[in-house]
Amino acid sequence: MKPKVFLEFVEIKSLIASVLPFVLGTLYALYNYHQVHLGYLVLFFIASSLFHMATNANDNYQDFLNAPRNADNQEFLETTNVVGVNQISIRQARTITFGLGGVSLVMGLWLVTQTGLPLLWMGLYSYAVGYFYAGGPKPISSGPFGEFFSGFTMGFMIFWIAVFINTYDRVPLTWANTLAVLIASGLAIFAIANIMLANNICDADEDVALGRHTIVSYLGKPVMLRVFAWSYVAGYVCLAAAVWLGVLPWLSLLTLISAVPVFKNTRQFMRKQVKTETFILAIKNATIICLSFVVFMGLGLIFN
Repeated sequence: MKPKVFLEFVEIKSLIASVLPFVLGTLYALYNYHQVHLGYLVLFFIASSLFHMATNANDNYQDFLNAPRNADNQEFLETTNVVGVNQISIRQARTITFGLGGVSLVMGLWLVTQTGLPLLWMGLYSYAVGYFYAGGPKPISSGPFGEFFSGFTMGFMIFWIAVFINTYDRVPLTWANTLAVLIASGLAIFAIANIMLANNICDADEDVALGRHTIVSYLGKPVMLRVFAWSYVAGYVCLAAAVWLGVLPWLSLLTLISAVPVFKNTRQFMRKQVKTETFILAIKNATIICLSFVVFMGLGLIFN
């Protein structure tokens, strides 16, 4: 397999959706607890990146494998899905998927031996979501809860695990600490969930043809477009709440500046929902939000 095809198959461009919560979780640990475990952190970064790629690969090959073979879906199978377009064999697809996932799993289990059982439960949840997102008899991505699981798992769990790895030997894992992390990661959760939502809005007709019943098919485009817009507002509210609680530096509030381009992009998406033209706006919004968050949270650490 050519490197270009491999990178397309694992959707390398989407890796930023897991990298930024990882960075944010690390900054959170630095701000609140003033410590990092660099070696464990690097290993977790590699493991989570490999697993993200494995999840994307699994999603692509499961979509190809499970798509109905009829005239309506021929275009999807031959010109849209990366497996069909590049004629990747199912054996190759599975080898790459389980190879990446297996290496990630070994790294994760070693980290568990060093940091404790809480990481095992976090990891088991994440791996289960990663596989069942596209695999199993009823994939998460084909149902009404895809947005929740993608936003919560990538926006919160990666953030939370980064915090835990840096503080496992100093800070007890309590409900209060977990709630604080949940609120602090809210901006990332909603921004990442909106990527999935924008995808489902754009693919609403195609999803029905493929037998998928996402939340858009249940509630309709008009309702979910409003949810899309208000989700960004909810994320910014979480940011303000986290600053008020004292778990984020006050300079993090400058992330609100990102609302200007984000709401401009959102208005454009509200007017037109075409996968090849406007879906990218949701990815741009998530990148703008999370990068701004990283920059201003970093400045908050420097000038704290």
